[in-house]
Amino acid sequence: MSPVTEPLLGPKRQRELLNYIRTYGAGSVTEMARLLGVSTSTVRRDLNDLQDRGLIERVHGGAAQVEDDVEPLRPIREVAFAEEKQRIGRAAAAHISPNSTVLITGGTTTEAMLPFLGGIRGLTVLTNSLTVVNRLSQYSDIDIIVLGGLLRRQEMSLLGHLTIAGLDEFGIDQAFTGAFGVDPEMGLTGTNLSETQTDRSLASSAMRLTVLADHSKLAQRGPARLVPTSGISRLIVDDGADAAVLQRLRDAGVTVETC
Repeated sequence: MSPVTEPLLGPKRQRELLNYIRTYGAGSVTEMARLLGVSTSTVRRDLNDLQDRGLIERVHGGAAQVEDDVEPLRPIREVAFAEEKQRIGRAAAAHISPNSTVLITGGTTTEAMLPFLGGIRGLTVLTNSLTVVNRLSQYSDIDIIVLGGLLRRQEMSLLGHLTIAGLDEFGIDQAFTGAFGVDPEMGLTGTNLSETQTDRSLASSAMRLTVLADHSKLAQRGPARLVPTSGISRLIVDDGADAAVLQRLRDAGVTVETC
C-alpha cells in the first residue's frame, strides 16, 4: 500500500484495509493509518466494523486473516469464462512477432495466451509472475526473464520497488496485462492499492500496451486507476462485450478486437 495523498471515504478506506491485509496476511494499526493518511482511531473503527462483518480477525495492535475481498479468489477466476479466455489468449499471441521482447503480467486471462507462444521464434518474455515462469519453462526456445520483488503468495506474483527497478534494464516491444476493470472514462482499474505502483510501471514499460479482458471486466470498476484510456493501445475481449461500451473505447482511441 503506497501512501494515499487524499483522504478516502469510509467504504473505499475499508476496501484498502482488506486488500492490504489480504496481501501481507496481517497489518498493524499504526502502519495502516500512516499509509492511508488517517488517524489510528479511524483505522481501529474500520477494523472493528470489518470484524463485525466477519471479514477479518482483530489481533493485538492490528488485524489479520481476511476471509473475503473485492476480487474473487484465484480458483474461482480460473474457471470463470474459461472458453472466452482461451479465445482471447490465442488472439493475443497472434500479435507477437518473432525475435521480440514482451512483458506478460500474471493473471488467469494473460496466462491463457501462454500455450500459443511455443512456436514463436526468438521470443523473450519478461514477467513478475512465477506462474507464468512455470508454464513457459517447458518451451526451451523462449528466453524467460524474471523480475524480482516481494512475493504475493496468493497470486504468486512479485511486486515492489525491486520489480519496478528491473524494468529499466530492458527494451520491451509490448506489454500484455489483464484487468479487474476496463472503463472508457477511467481506463484500466484495479482493486489493490498496495500493488498500484507496480502495476502502473509494468503497464507503462512498453510503447504498446495490450489489455486482455473477458466481457465481465467492462462492467466493473476498481478504486485504483492504473492506466488512463489513452495509455491502452489495444483491448482484446470476447464477443459477449457490450457494443456501446466498446464503441466508447474506440472513440477514446483504443483499438478494440473481439474474438
